[in-house]
Amino acid sequence: MNVVKLHDTDSFVGIILEIRIMDKTENKTYNSSIVYGSLLMAESRKIADLLLRNADSAQWHHAIVIENILQKRSTVTAKKQGHLIKNRLILMDKTLWMLVRDGSAEVASQSLLAAAIKHSRLIGDFLDTVMRQHWQTFTKKINVKDWNLYLEQCAQINPQVDTWKTTTRSKLKQIVFRILAEAKYIDNTRTCNLIPISIAPEIKTYLVKNKEDYVLSCMEIT
Repeated sequence: MNVVKLHDTDSFVGIILEIRIMDKTENKTYNSSIVYGSLLMAESRKIADLLLRNADSAQWHHAIVIENILQKRSTVTAKKQGHLIKNRLILMDKTLWMLVRDGSAEVASQSLLAAAIKHSRLIGDFLDTVMRQHWQTFTKKINVKDWNLYLEQCAQINPQVDTWKTTTRSKLKQIVFRILAEAKYIDNTRTCNLIPISIAPEIKTYLVKNKEDYVLSCMEIT
């Protein structure tokens, strides 16, 4: 794995942030599809159940569109969020799906964070660089400035980031910060104070067993 070191002269004066670039065999594109939802725990439990029951396309359509199990006001929103959740969960296996469906709020949220990190390096690298550096430098709060600087650094790795509209960038910040709040990495999206995190044994065991080193590294930042 290659490493690019970017010097931050604003939020982290004198600190080097390490932005990891994945090998060519891996996806190094920062994807903006996460604008469709944060961890979505209640919805994800239902999607995990469909996956565990091996629902076919007709059953998916009936559950998402006809029954509206995600309880969305529009079919379009239901489809987009259902698709986002499914795309996250299918990167893992049935063991994690069961943790999502049947686990406690802590276990389910950490399971969903793990899947979200594997699905989106935009989330993972923010944890692995910005959040980790905050802990290391005793900077116990994140803010909009941190996010904007982070996107500038992402654009140096993936120029596509520079094409994102201001509204998209703002929405992504809202989603990522909400994910961090839902997973208990920050207290809430208003004050954004960092909270010490302890990975649930079930989640750590799963990630170690499945050699999800990047995901585990992103989650273990304190």
